[in-house]
Amino acid sequence: MRLGSTNANTGSSRRKEQVGSGSDRPSLSILQPGERAPDFSLKTTPDQQVALHDFLGQPVVLVFYPADWSPVCTDQLSLYNEIMSEFRRFNAEIMGISVDGVWCHLAFAKDRKLTFPLMSDFEPKGKVSQAYGAYDGRVGESTRSLFVIDPQGMVAWSHLSPDGINPGADGILAALENIGNPRPGKKKGVTTR
Repeated sequence: MRLGSTNANTGSSRRKEQVGSGSDRPSLSILQPGERAPDFSLKTTPDQQVALHDFLGQPVVLVFYPADWSPVCTDQLSLYNEIMSEFRRFNAEIMGISVDGVWCHLAFAKDRKLTFPLMSDFEPKGKVSQAYGAYDGRVGESTRSLFVIDPQGMVAWSHLSPDGINPGADGILAALENIGNPRPGKKKGVTTR
């Protein structure tokens, strides 16, 4: 199975990335490797919140995506769910983030049998997405952006994908490999299926 394409953004300063073609989307700038990941706390259920700082000491994969139920988002999140054991080899937590509400997330996660949290960046709308440069104000949605946060809370890798393209998992897995934090007793290396 092809896990997706990679894009190793390696610069330590923010740079603009063009999404789409022509004038269909403005130029967006996502956080780049070497930048501190902004801390946040978002709802995963009506009465529970998850904060990024709760996961210091281990890698975190943040998956910003446009909308629950859309075909590409469904495929992308289902892929990550299917290869969860690959993320677990690196003791990595994965979290999905969009501007959808908590109830929409709960229904979508239940329907797709997702085993990782979906976080609601609903109100104030897109505040966390904006902090990561992963918000398109023209359409009021998160962009399809990926971030691997290292155990010290720094961006180790980031990728901005066109909304209609599933970025896969190869880039995420390569970034986790570069961090080099596999679980004890597990062989280091990226495997594909």
